[in-house]
Amino acid sequence: MSEPYTVQAPSHEDEVVDPVQLRRATLASSVGSALEYYDFYIYGLASALIFAELFFKPLGAAGGLIAAFGTYAVGFAARPIGGLVFGHLGDKLGRKLILIITIALMGGSSMLIGMLPTYDMAGMWGAILLIVLRIAQGLGAGAEQAGATVLISEFAPSKRRGFFAALPFVGIQIGTLLGAGTFALLGLANREVLFGWLWRVPFLLGALLIIVAVVIRMRLKESPAFEALEEAEAHREAPVRQSVGQAISTSRKNILIGIGLRMGENGNSSIYSALLLAYVASLPAYKGQQLIGTWGAVVAAAVAIVTVVAFGALSDRVGRVPVYRWGAFFTAAFAFPGFYLLTLGQVWLVLLVMGIGIGIGVQSMLGPQCAMLPELFGNAHRFTGVATAREFSAVIAGGIAPLLGAALLAATGNAWWIIAAYSAILALISFGTTFVTPETRGRSLTDLNDAGQEPAHA
Repeated sequence: MSEPYTVQAPSHEDEVVDPVQLRRATLASSVGSALEYYDFYIYGLASALIFAELFFKPLGAAGGLIAAFGTYAVGFAARPIGGLVFGHLGDKLGRKLILIITIALMGGSSMLIGMLPTYDMAGMWGAILLIVLRIAQGLGAGAEQAGATVLISEFAPSKRRGFFAALPFVGIQIGTLLGAGTFALLGLANREVLFGWLWRVPFLLGALLIIVAVVIRMRLKESPAFEALEEAEAHREAPVRQSVGQAISTSRKNILIGIGLRMGENGNSSIYSALLLAYVASLPAYKGQQLIGTWGAVVAAAVAIVTVVAFGALSDRVGRVPVYRWGAFFTAAFAFPGFYLLTLGQVWLVLLVMGIGIGIGVQSMLGPQCAMLPELFGNAHRFTGVATAREFSAVIAGGIAPLLGAALLAATGNAWWIIAAYSAILALISFGTTFVTPETRGRSLTDLNDAGQEPAHA
């Protein structure tokens, strides 16, 4: 196990916190998180329950589901590109401008999905346009969550950074609640109405969140850490900020650590919130209750609103690494009994499994991760480092989870244990990664070097 990083005394910008700007940063980050996860959650739900028939009808039920989840994965594939491009621009031009651009791109794409022609209207053109908009959505989302994480961490006081950095992730749960709750209500409608036009409503409603998010972000100042970076650049002969290639080369080790940490959290988030829904809907025991997984997501999000902040605050007291390690271990240990319970045909067990898997398992990793990822990287390339680690892991963990999971289920005749094994393996990767992760609690975010290196103050 690597030696813990020596915690430095908090620098001046960590001690003097503007409460007005801290509130605005929290709100700006939370609304962006809500929109991102509202967008991605309604897309995941639509992929599992609706898009196969609307856009991929000629492929049949199984082929259409795999194709629909394929478009879901395409969005994740675009995220690393968006993360690299917008992350680099965020280090060069500032957090505020980039976060305004990403929220508009992400929300605008979602709104346009709600206007697409289906297969019955335009043949495969509808599917092609769906893929294009999904890519655009992924490009924006690729830097949105990384930017929100960096922004709030740089505004927060160092001793409570885990708590404050987790607050915007309440927005994730609110977005999930909005998305899952909307689809759950739509499920009460007549099937012809739902598949005819009502499915469009959740996508079109995203426009309201775009307006709110842009207005809030326009009123926000740049973070103290970015202002310190600007000052350092002005007073040094050699450039402080790096190109994308330089930033990735400098931070290769910590980027790989970030990817490893995210495998259990992001992968299981997609397994529980997308793949599990399709699995439950396919079981004869739940015939006529295809949207029960959606209600499970509502329960899980309600639990996670509390637990993500609780685990973030706990990491301020005992450290980021211990909380993350035990969270990953719990998720792996819960996988087999949890997914077995789904086969028993009891609705309350579906709600319980989703509540524990997402509300405790995933959030016990996400809570400390909110502050840990920004703390892993130096000030000169923090946005780029966080975005790269987050979004490459999003592709190989969360993005392909529904697609690969659907293929594994098809190959094993819907065997519950194959999903359990997939879930456990991802969690164990994160568990192992914690043993090579430096403890980052209390780092000064004006340090130019990464965690685990000698601190170089701006």
